[in-house]
Amino acid sequence: MHDVAIVGFGPTGAVLANLLVKRGLRVLVVEREAEIYALPRAIHFDAENMRIFQTLGLAAALEPQVLVSPGMKFVDAAGRVLIDYTRSKDLGPQGWHASYRFHQPVLESLLRAHLAQHGGATVRLRHDLFALEPMQDHVVLRVEDTRRGRLLQTRARYVVGCDGARSLVRRLMGTELDDLQAHERWLVLDLRLKRPRPDLGDHSLQFCDPQRPATYVRGVGDRRRWEIMLMPGDDPQQLTRPEGIWPLLSKWIGPEDADIERPALYTFHSVVARGWRQGRLMIAGDAAHQTPPFMGQGMCAGVRDAVNLAWKLADVVQGQAAPALLDTYESERAPHAREFIETAVRLGGVIQDTDVERARARDARMAAQPEVFRTPTPPLGPGAHDGVVDGSVVGRLAPQPVMPDGRRLDDALGYRFAAIAPQAWLDALPADALGDDRLRRVATETADGQAWLQGCGVPALLLRPDRHVAGVAVDAAGLRMLVSRYVGGPASTASNAGRTAQATP
Repeated sequence: MHDVAIVGFGPTGAVLANLLVKRGLRVLVVEREAEIYALPRAIHFDAENMRIFQTLGLAAALEPQVLVSPGMKFVDAAGRVLIDYTRSKDLGPQGWHASYRFHQPVLESLLRAHLAQHGGATVRLRHDLFALEPMQDHVVLRVEDTRRGRLLQTRARYVVGCDGARSLVRRLMGTELDDLQAHERWLVLDLRLKRPRPDLGDHSLQFCDPQRPATYVRGVGDRRRWEIMLMPGDDPQQLTRPEGIWPLLSKWIGPEDADIERPALYTFHSVVARGWRQGRLMIAGDAAHQTPPFMGQGMCAGVRDAVNLAWKLADVVQGQAAPALLDTYESERAPHAREFIETAVRLGGVIQDTDVERARARDARMAAQPEVFRTPTPPLGPGAHDGVVDGSVVGRLAPQPVMPDGRRLDDALGYRFAAIAPQAWLDALPADALGDDRLRRVATETADGQAWLQGCGVPALLLRPDRHVAGVAVDAAGLRMLVSRYVGGPASTASNAGRTAQATP
């Protein structure tokens, strides 16, 4: 029997599989397609995602394949800046650049190759899930091997649906979606340049033109993307043909400059699922939430789901925590994902306004004093941490300092809890129950420890495997309580998980 079955092998499912295998779990991946989709889809990820790829050991292979992005600007029909979302090209608090462009098939290939290299996962391509039967201590999966036309069944302790916006796992769970009421049809056009066009620039541009809202995105290498909002009277089928596409792009580019790689019609949705877990069934990625693309956070949110859920599943399966810990997955992630989606909806409201008079008033107001936009940094919702209060680092992603010798400090921690505290406090922890494979101890007297706590304003803290702060301590006794509560075995973890889950609205 498998420990965890993952339905769907896109970025969310592949990251989750890699993290679970890293913890020693037996993983099954079920994917209906035979190959990685070869054309562009997601093209942006952020520093937090790169930090997760670093945890997997993929950063060195990924760096040559990505482009550091300078950010995005919203401009009116006359080219005046309304919102400036420029990103620093310096390394940020996560130890990485704030924004990256990438080619999704390359990322997926690296994730799959890494999983195959390290073993521990059974991957079944061209296998289509059609039924789930939850039992007391496992789930029966019924699957069709579409290559051979055979019906199969297998078992897993837990099942995670990473199977996209039309998730079958979500439907079998009976989970409904909260609709944030932002649905617009857009034409997405991926092109490959035939010759250099440096005048197009590296910033993404949101053209807030009420006559025809549009987006330009610089991809990696010779790839460029335009997104064009459909207007009343448009013939969608005509607009996906070259004779319909090139007139839409004529102000920027023509057929002498580029080839059309992919035209696709999308309806941008904004939804959040209510109920990410039902017993042994869970959902992640687009199965749990969908966002308009105006912040480039769609794939980022799914990868965050994976890193939040993976260590919790591993702790539960390996007997380090009670199943109640899994309830903190939705309670922590749903408010976080919702804030990003609501922000994307607000930004979409700026670009998608097609009322000419209202847009003219907006332009005059915003162009006179452009808004400087910053990515929201919401804390986790209630869950496996001591609770979020103003000014506290608890429930938030800890920074990752880069040392003078170039080391990023996550590499010193490994994929586990970490207590960062004075050496005497660390010496007082119960070493017999907490080996180095479970808890990494970092003394504040060392350069590593000093770098971690710099700017946190606390003498000690406990980091979770996903690099969020579980709690802070002001003395040795407080540190012992933190470690007992979150690292010290099923009883303490179950108690805390139950308390925090009950606090969730």
